Order: sequence, then structure tokens, then C-alpha cells
Amino acid sequence: MALNNSYLHVFTCYSKLLKDYHEISMIYNKKKTLGAVASALVKQKLAQVILKKQKAVLERTNSNPLSSPSVAYRLETALITAHSCLSAHAHRLMCFSSDFKIKVFYSSPSSSSTPVSGCSSPNDSLPNENGVLPATATLVIASGPHKPLSRTRSEPLPQSPRVLHPHLLQQQQHSAQLLERLKQQTHLGKLMSKSSEKPRLRQIPSEDMDSEEVGPSVGDAHQGRVRAESQRELESQEEQLNLQHTLILNQQLQHLRRQTAHMETLAVPMMLGAAHRPLSRTQSSPASTSLTLPDKALPLTTAQEPPQSQPRFTTGLVYDSQMLKHQCTCGDNSSHPEHAGRIQSIWSRLQERGLRGQCESIRGRKATLEELQSVHTERHVLLYGTNPLNRLKLDNRKLAGILSQRMFVMLPCGGVGVDNDTIWNEMHTSTASRLAAGSVTELAFRVAKGELKNGFAVVRPPGHHADPSNPMGFCFFNSVAIAAKQLQQKLSASKILIVDWDVHHGNGTQEIFYNDPSVLYISLHRYDNGNFFPGSGGPAEVGSGAGEGFNVNVAWTGGLEPPMGDAEYLAAFRMVVMPIAQEFSPDVVLVSSGFDAAEGHPAPLGGYRVTAKCFGFLTRQLMALAGGRVVLALEGGHDLTAICDASEACVSALLGLEEPLPESTLLQTPNANGVLSLQRVLQIQSQYWPSLKPLMGTVGMSFLGAQRKDCEETDTVNAMASLSVGVLTNKSLADEPMEHDEDSL
Repeated sequence: MALNNSYLHVFTCYSKLLKDYHEISMIYNKKKTLGAVASALVKQKLAQVILKKQKAVLERTNSNPLSSPSVAYRLETALITAHSCLSAHAHRLMCFSSDFKIKVFYSSPSSSSTPVSGCSSPNDSLPNENGVLPATATLVIASGPHKPLSRTRSEPLPQSPRVLHPHLLQQQQHSAQLLERLKQQTHLGKLMSKSSEKPRLRQIPSEDMDSEEVGPSVGDAHQGRVRAESQRELESQEEQLNLQHTLILNQQLQHLRRQTAHMETLAVPMMLGAAHRPLSRTQSSPASTSLTLPDKALPLTTAQEPPQSQPRFTTGLVYDSQMLKHQCTCGDNSSHPEHAGRIQSIWSRLQERGLRGQCESIRGRKATLEELQSVHTERHVLLYGTNPLNRLKLDNRKLAGILSQRMFVMLPCGGVGVDNDTIWNEMHTSTASRLAAGSVTELAFRVAKGELKNGFAVVRPPGHHADPSNPMGFCFFNSVAIAAKQLQQKLSASKILIVDWDVHHGNGTQEIFYNDPSVLYISLHRYDNGNFFPGSGGPAEVGSGAGEGFNVNVAWTGGLEPPMGDAEYLAAFRMVVMPIAQEFSPDVVLVSSGFDAAEGHPAPLGGYRVTAKCFGFLTRQLMALAGGRVVLALEGGHDLTAICDASEACVSALLGLEEPLPESTLLQTPNANGVLSLQRVLQIQSQYWPSLKPLMGTVGMSFLGAQRKDCEETDTVNAMASLSVGVLTNKSLADEPMEHDEDSL
């Protein structure tokens, strides 16, 4: 309804303007004969009427509901149309200015609405690029010279209508089209053709002007009165539209400025006007490659992520809470030695001791099916590496045949297992097992590439018992073996050392690399002539084919009378592990770091008495190999205190924190069963590793005792060498006179 009223008002104004046009034309024609010019009295009365009208219009505008943004926006088209019509007729009336001294002022949308105020911007008086007058026209009839008025507003405006809201530009184009249709309907074209014959005024400069009185006017009083009344009506109608239009445009400009200021706070390059270029996009945008970017585009600072700190060259730790979900469905951990509390306790201990803060924590990941199949058969991977959710993505026909071969056992606790020891959780076991394998592989890659100095993987379930086609001993996928295979295939690691100090033999790891000379596997485990789980790992198992001599089993025998401890493990490292490893010269060292040989485990789970500090000492020994590229991966170990202490000691060693062993431990000699076990290993492995032969006479010595003997032997050798050099020197000196005598003869 408001819009219809506005259109009616516009057309009423237009009709009155036509009437005024005809009346002024008649005055012009009559002026040719009478030479009428408005008198000073008429001009004074006209100015008073205009001021009164202005006040009335301002009051109506302030109380006018059209001033609200919502209504103003809807009526914008009607107002702009009226503005265009009135401006066009004002332009036509300029044709008579040579005789009537008509001055046309163009007021910008944000300028004052008073008739005597002019442009607020230097360019407002210029037509825009399309030839349309840029703003409303205000007509003041004056005669004679004039002088400029002071500006009523100092607020600068954009120099071109192009900077206004795009919707306003569309509305102005629409109003121009509507004006053309009105011209055709009212035969305005004929009037325009007639008026075009009249002389046109030169362009009015963009100055504010006032109404200074000039000389007396001559003319008919009646015609002057008619002209003044017509002009007053025209001024009143024009001024009302001008004010309303100004309010609308001011609101639009304020909204545009707020939007521009907001964009500037976001550092978005915003270019207004015709020279438009596409905004720059962040590099992560999918469309960034298809856009032509500006030469110097400002970055979208709010889209940038905070800079991430570069990984430190330190010890890496990997852990993932999803591995905790691998639990027996019975819900009772007391009957399951391999439970989630193992890794949870270790992770908490490392935090409590402040070691996690000194390390670089990396995110674990699931091993891919392809990575798993680098070690295990496809059947094994599909059986134990998938759950009901991700099986939907696989080939149902192949998977259906494999799943039909699944064999599970009912455990005494009421849960389900793949054997009497190894529990199976249909929803979570596959994910936890793949996370363990993938996390160890990821950590090994970071260390091998030099991104990290070394690392420790807090993972479960363990893996060294898993062979290519069978899970067993709490293990499903052989994490360390998979990491070694990936290092070979993707990083071209030529020589990899795997040290396994879990109390149980890593039968799966041995089988996987039994024929591979590029992977040296050394295991220290309780053997007892094959009577301890898993029963494999005798000293005579040395590898086969090309891998013969690259499988070393330090197989402890003799049971627990007495149990093996620090002295035996130190002797094994001194006489077997380190000499062979140094001769092999590996690129990377991977450790199957089971802690079930640590003191605190009952006989069925180990029964040995290796201290936590000894595990730290063994770690420091291995750090002398492969440029320090050592990765430990948790295997067994079920006494929470023992495995937390041992893990803390190993991580401290990796960080370079010294934890020296007591001298009493270093002076302790291995027990008799330990000596017999080591002698058997040396006898077999010395065929493949010449560095072992000189050590066979020191088997029964303590760690410090053997070092002292080595020092004594070294001193003796050096002394003998220096003595030999001295004898040779004296002999040469004694021979010189004889040679001289012979020469003299």
C-alpha cells in the first residue's frame, strides 16, 4: 500500500512539473516581447516561502514512517524514479537560463537538503559515466552574479555512484528505463526536441552558491507571481523527495561502511568500483587453483591456523587411547594379564615424572591392510584386521569364505578367545591391533628419517608371537616385524637390527626373517630346553639359506635356580649382543621391549630379576649403534609397578638422562646356568661372527672385571708394540756405523 501511494505521489509531482514547464515556456515566450525579469521583492518572498517549506518538509520527514530502513528499502525504486524524472525536467529548464538566469545545483545524496547547499564532493557536479545526472537537482531562480556559500557538511562522499551498494545501482538502472517509457507516453520527446534548439548553459562549477541580490528586475508582476508559485511548488516537492532519498542513501552508505570496516578487520582485500578483481583465497581452498589471484593479495588472517611448532629432535612417544578398548567381554581383568591398565599406567608414569614433556608425542595411526600383508597372509589380515563395520567395504564373497573358517574358544571367564590365552573382542580387537602396528611403524619412520632422535611406543596388544598366519600369546599382528618390513620397502633400509629382550622367545619375528640376511634378529629369553612358552628359540636356530647366521638366540636354561638377573643380561650384552651388532653395523635398531623379565613377575610369567636400571643401561648400550636411531616398542610385561619402572628407565636413557648401575651390580659375575647358556651361544655363533672368538675366555667374568681385563690386555699390547718399536729403532741405529764403514771401504 505504501508503495502504491509513493508511485501516486511521484506521478502527481510529474504532472505538476509538466504544468510548470508549460507555464515557464509561456513566460519565456512572453518575455521575448515584454522582457520580464523577476523583481527583488518577488525573489525575497520566494526565499521566505522556500525556507518555510523546508522546515515543514524536515518535520514531516522526521516523523515519516518512510524513514525506517525496511520501508525505505522497499520504496527506493519509486523515489529514485521520481528523482530521475525531476532531474530530467530540471535539465530541460536549463535551456531558458540565458534569459531567466536559472541556476541548477546538483546536491549529492549525503549533502544538506537545504536549497542553498551544494555538493559535498568535488565531483558530484559531474555527470557519471552513463551520462545520467548523478544526484537530485534543486532549482533556484536568481539573477545576476553570485558568490559561494560555505559547505554545510564536511563528510566526504565516494566520487562515483559505482561505490554505492550494487542493489542501488540496479535500482537506478531500473528508474532510467522507467523514465524512458514515461517519455514515450507523454510525448516528452517532442518537448525535448524543441528545447534542444535553445542555447545550453556551460557546466556549472561544483561550488556552493548563495542568493545575493542583484539589480532590480523588470517584468509583469502577475507573471512573476505565477512563476514564483510554480517554482515554490516544484521546490517543495523536489526537496521532499531529495530528503527522503538522502536518508535512504545515507542508511545504505552507513551499512556499506560498517560492512567495509568489518571486512577490513578480517584483512580481506575489498576493492570497490569497476576495477573489480577476485578476492584471494586460502591455499587450502579447493578452488584456489582455479582462481586468478591479485598480484599482492592480502592474506585471510582469520583463516590461517596458528603456526605449528616444528618437531624437536628428541625422543618420540606414541600412544593412543583406542588401544584400551581391546578388553575381554567378560569385563574382569584380574584373569587376563594383558589388559588395558598396562599401557595406561605406563603413560601416566611418564607424565608424573615429567618425561612426556621432554619428549615429542606423535599421533598413532592404524596400519593399512597392505602394510599388514607385508608380513601376514591375506586370510590372517582379513580375519583379525577387520570388524563388522569396516567389513562392509570389503569383497563380501571373498570375506564370507574366510570368515567361515574362523575358530574361537570359550574361555573360563566366559569370554571369547582365539586360544586359551588370547582374548578376542569383535568390535575393538582389530582396531587396537592395527593401531599398535601402525604406531610402531610411524615412530620407526620418524626416527629412521632423522625427524626424531629415538623413540618409545606405548602400545598393546603385543606382537612378537604373531607369525604370518596365526595369532598367539596375546598377539595378533607382529608390530616390530611390520615396521621393519616397511623400512625395507619404503625407506630402503639395508640392515635392520631387532633386539628382543622379552622373557618369551619371539617365535613370530624369528619365522618372518629366518631367511633374510638384511634383518639381524637377536633374542634373549627363558628357554629351559624348550619347556618354557612358546618352546622355540634354541641356540642352534641360526637362520636358513641366505639368512643363516643372522638369527641369534641367547637361550637361558636351568630354570629359576637361581633366576637370571642383571649380571647375566650384562654378560650377554657384553659378549654376544654388542659384538655381533657392531660387526653387523645396522641402519636402525628396533627393540621388542617386553619387561616380563623384570623382577616382580611370578614364575609362570617369567620369574627373572632384571632391574629397571638394568633395562635403562641396556638401552644406552644400544644407543651406540646406528647413529642412535633406536626405537623401543612395548611387548610383554604384566606387573604394573615393574613395567612402569622399566619404561621410565628406558625413556630416561633415550633422553640421555644418566642412571648409572650400582658398582656392586657391575662387579657381579653371572651364575653357573648363565655361563653355560652363554658358552653354548658363543660356540655356535662364533662360526658366523669372528668378533666373538676372543671373548670366549671371559664368560665367567663380571662386567667391570671384563673391562679391566680388556684394559690390561690393551695396555700389554700397547707396551709390546712400543717395545717392538724401540728394539727396531735401536737395531737401525746400531747398523748405521756398519753401513758407514762399508761405504768408507
